[in-house]
Amino acid sequence: MLAALCALAAVLLLSACGTRVAGSTDGATPTGSLPWTLASPSRVTGAQLADDQRTLTVSVRVPDGKQPCVRALKAAVTDSANNTVWVQITFSSPSGDRHSGCTGERTASTRVRLPAPLGKQRLVVDYDNQFTTDGAKLPALRLCGELGCHPPATGCTTASYEQAEIAADVPAHTYRDAEHCDGKWLVLDFSWRTGPVCGDTTASPAGCASRLGDRWFFRAKPAGWAPITSSAAGGCKVVQRAEPAFPTSLCSGLAPLSASLHPSYPPPSPSPSTSTSTSTSPSASASPTRSQLP
Repeated sequence: MLAALCALAAVLLLSACGTRVAGSTDGATPTGSLPWTLASPSRVTGAQLADDQRTLTVSVRVPDGKQPCVRALKAAVTDSANNTVWVQITFSSPSGDRHSGCTGERTASTRVRLPAPLGKQRLVVDYDNQFTTDGAKLPALRLCGELGCHPPATGCTTASYEQAEIAADVPAHTYRDAEHCDGKWLVLDFSWRTGPVCGDTTASPAGCASRLGDRWFFRAKPAGWAPITSSAAGGCKVVQRAEPAFPTSLCSGLAPLSASLHPSYPPPSPSPSTSTSTSTSPSASASPTRSQLP
């Protein structure tokens, strides 16, 4: 009986020792006990194409720490159509739990073979990173911007005005009310919903109903329209204080913007069941030339 008890005690002692991890501290959770989940890189940093025009190497940022943080990093072609090739990067990681220690990042690379030579096709990695061979210094592909691989030429065009909106980082659902442009200098008037929180019936005007006009001034640069300053004031004083070269001909006639500046909303078409009813819509002080509806 004594021998049996000693043997049992030895087994329990060895089992307890087996739960410790070399180099770990008391209370720490070993990486191996945490769930490894499917993840995507935080950022795509570059793409290179081999001489065969089909072997693609993509560099990305992945989790990093003292313990292993990444397994099965791979790139896969998910689609190829409309002159575009889509590639998705995935890996497994325990980084969703901070106990894993995977709180840093490092650069890692993975390869994939494209179904055909890339040529002049666009390469889209992880949905929103566009690359192209056009204008690239191969083997590195050129990373395209928000306006795509071939942004519109800077000028007095709708596409160019949209580039200016992005450069000014205007709020979502912004309306462009007026443009003043000579090809080298630009003035854009904007309006958007703002004011008290929706549902505040005590606010004046009512919540979600107030609107604010704003005006941005731009100068043409090689990369597109570059913001100079913004102001709701009329005339040239504000913009010429920031940029004395701004032409007076584009700003002297600008009237101050009113807080009532807002886009107009056409009345809804009556349905057959409500054709006998009437409705009205609020008037607007300016008609938008563009809208970004939700």
